Amino acid sequence: MAPISISKPLKLKPRVYFYPNALRIGSSYSLHFPRFFCSTDGQTPENPPPNSDPVQPRKETKMEQTPFQRIPRGRQRNSEKIEDIICRMMANRAWTTRLQNSIRTLVPEFDHNLVYNVLHRAKNSEHALQFFRWVERAGLFNHDRETHLKIIEILGRASKLNHARCILLDMPKKGVEWDEDMFVKLIDSYGKKGIVQESVKIFDKMKELGLERTVKSYDVLFKVILRRGRYMMAKRYFNKMLVERADDALRLFEEMKSFDIKPNAVTYTVLLPGLCDAGKLAEAQNMLKEMVERYIAPKDNSIFLKLLTSQCASGDLDAAANVLKAMIRLSIPTEAGHYGVLIENFCKAEMFDQAIKLLDKLVEKEIILRPQNSVHVEASAYNPMIQHLCHNGQTGKAEIFFRQLMKTGALDPIAFNNLICGHSKEGNPDSAFEIFKIMRRREVPRDADAYKLLIESYLRKGEPADAKTALDSMIEDGHLPASSLFRSVMESLFEDGRVQTASRVMKSMVEKGVKENMDLVAKVLEALFMRGHVEEALGRIDLLMHSGCAPNFDSLLSVLSEKGKTIAALKLLDFCLERDCIVDFSSYEKVLDALLAAGKTLNAYSLLCKILAKGGATDWKSCEDLIASLNQEGNTKQADILSRMIRGGETAHGSKKGKKQSAVPS
Repeated sequence: MAPISISKPLKLKPRVYFYPNALRIGSSYSLHFPRFFCSTDGQTPENPPPNSDPVQPRKETKMEQTPFQRIPRGRQRNSEKIEDIICRMMANRAWTTRLQNSIRTLVPEFDHNLVYNVLHRAKNSEHALQFFRWVERAGLFNHDRETHLKIIEILGRASKLNHARCILLDMPKKGVEWDEDMFVKLIDSYGKKGIVQESVKIFDKMKELGLERTVKSYDVLFKVILRRGRYMMAKRYFNKMLVERADDALRLFEEMKSFDIKPNAVTYTVLLPGLCDAGKLAEAQNMLKEMVERYIAPKDNSIFLKLLTSQCASGDLDAAANVLKAMIRLSIPTEAGHYGVLIENFCKAEMFDQAIKLLDKLVEKEIILRPQNSVHVEASAYNPMIQHLCHNGQTGKAEIFFRQLMKTGALDPIAFNNLICGHSKEGNPDSAFEIFKIMRRREVPRDADAYKLLIESYLRKGEPADAKTALDSMIEDGHLPASSLFRSVMESLFEDGRVQTASRVMKSMVEKGVKENMDLVAKVLEALFMRGHVEEALGRIDLLMHSGCAPNFDSLLSVLSEKGKTIAALKLLDFCLERDCIVDFSSYEKVLDALLAAGKTLNAYSLLCKILAKGGATDWKSCEDLIASLNQEGNTKQADILSRMIRGGETAHGSKKGKKQSAVPS
């Protein structure tokens, strides 16, 4: 393509025209008549151009010969080009239909070179725009790629950018295809006027229209953006160039250095993230090394996080660790998130020693607590680290780490439960329970397995009461302890002599529908009776019966009678009689014998009357002994009633008239 800064030679078709009024044209046009009347390439009918049809000469009239025979005096002027005449006409006259007709009369047929040269030589952009539109609308010329490019360039220089944009976007309607150069001109024109956002829109429009954007487009865009100091915007688009032409960007970078143009901080800031996105991590690593050697810090510190994550994703953890070292050497503050990325990936690779070293620095320097942190340690980083420490006897270190995280708002239930498990396994249940309290205050969900480990830790330490407290918390949080856990706590409490506390655990167990451990339940009930907690024991028995887990009454009555717990036995037997529980008569006899032997004749009398009222048997071998004892103690009335009841007389609650009532069948 010919350079657009110069006009093109005019090439009209070789034709001969005769204008009778040509002599009347003012001298201001300074036309050279032979050129004016002949074709623009200087050919005459007598000397036709090559490959043209010969024109038969005709006899010239006197009038026709006169102009050519006249020899002007003085120095002959050079001929003036038609495009110059048209430009002068537009400059000196208003753009009217008359002017258009004058131009049309002057040039009956327009070709590419003439139109291009008029646009190029127009005195101002308004003349060029008027001429451009007129020749098209009048049907004199169909604009092509070069004339479109020329008018876009002219309008861009004149700040008529909206006109240039409309002309550019309307090209397909005229059947003229776009190319990158046209958009580059418009992008550059907007940029020179400081309208960066419009430059960016035109650049984005290219992609929307399916037009390829090469290094040429990116180059002019970067100049526009950086000229206005918009480094972050330049970075984004450079990265895109790298989602499209990474090799070209690197080539430009190397070419720049070959011309001894040293990259600055902006260059590195723009280039590094794009290299990471393009997967060119070796190049990124070398560029980072170069920055450290030249002690050039980037404009945007977020690129270090990008480098860290990219190197870790590629599996090159040594290169990732070098990124952190580079930050330190460039005096760039390291943030918690940078350490977090490395810790997470070291844990994934099971390189826990390296992860712990980073953790020690993180905690020791309290980097987590720095208010200027923009990136924080993620749960995916600290949870594996805490879990490893808690499983390997370093729960204390893990807790110090997590307490710093908590000050930044971290309330991760996984981390909490790992700490509880770690303390529990290490025999520090109190520390574990403190974590539980924090979780409860901050409404963090507690895990059932963590509770189980805590309870077991208290039991191993010989603190069953604390184990019971933890068990209650577990139930309050909606977890159902296993029957074995209930048994362990009850058994530990029972062996520690805490019978009533064990009884409360038993109550919780039964209320939760756990029906195992009945052998231990019997021991607890017996201990309650033996210690005089009769009402509590009877309450537990009532609960068991409602749950379908009635205890062995005969066994309990036998033990209580044998051990002289007559009042307890009496109340239990009263409980059984009131609820029609199935009890062997031998158990009744044992209780009666114990009461009689203890001299509690009235209690024995009352019990025997209840048995007889229920229709029980009357063959108790000690009935006569009881009657005799009652008489001896002066309770003759009770002795008389009992005698008559045994003989089938009045019941203990008979009428005063002495009417007999039949016994109630069993």
